[in-house]
Amino acid sequence: MEDPPLASLTLTHVHYNAADPISHISAYLALVPQALVITYVALVWSTREIEVLLMFAGQMGCEALNWILKRYIKEERPTQMHGKGYGMPSSHAQFVAFFSTFLTLFLLVRHNPHHPHASSTHVPTPYWQRLALALLSLACACAVAQSRMYLNYHTPKQVYAGVAAGALCAVGWFLVISAARHYGLVEALLETPPARFLRLRDLVVNEDLIDAGWERWELRKQRRQEMTSRKDR
Repeated sequence: MEDPPLASLTLTHVHYNAADPISHISAYLALVPQALVITYVALVWSTREIEVLLMFAGQMGCEALNWILKRYIKEERPTQMHGKGYGMPSSHAQFVAFFSTFLTLFLLVRHNPHHPHASSTHVPTPYWQRLALALLSLACACAVAQSRMYLNYHTPKQVYAGVAAGALCAVGWFLVISAARHYGLVEALLETPPARFLRLRDLVVNEDLIDAGWERWELRKQRRQEMTSRKDR
């Protein structure tokens, strides 16, 4: 009995020109969405921040919309591309456009590092740093979108449509969350038994992720020093 033919995992399989350095870089840029999903899951699990979880939910909703649009429009990819599936709109471009747009809105609009209830160890992130991070995310999104055209996985029209769809999804979802916060729905969600069981919290709107647990760590060190000084007396 002959062995069955081997298949290719298209999730990470990328065609590129090995003799072209830009093509090689573009192949790595094609893996950015997968890396971001891993980052989402790691942050949700480690920080338990409701804002990160809501952003991830919107990102997956945007992916679901892309799946529907591709099967509704049914536009083929460029003829020189060897992959499978429809190409309108580009899922990579839509993914990174949602991520960078939502992150930009969060950093420049929703995040308030000068909140009076922030922890005593909190150091506010300056606006110029948040702006720089937002611009960096937008530049990276542009690089990923451009790589899809460079590798001939999508036409320019398919990539631009993906960027537009992702950005619109991000703005729409940001407004939905803003309304939910305004009417107290996010606070109500955090008080539900599942949210309390998972220890979901809402600190990143006013504090940095690196601030989580730092105040407790500083207090623990202070107590240790006090106990040590008492023993030495």
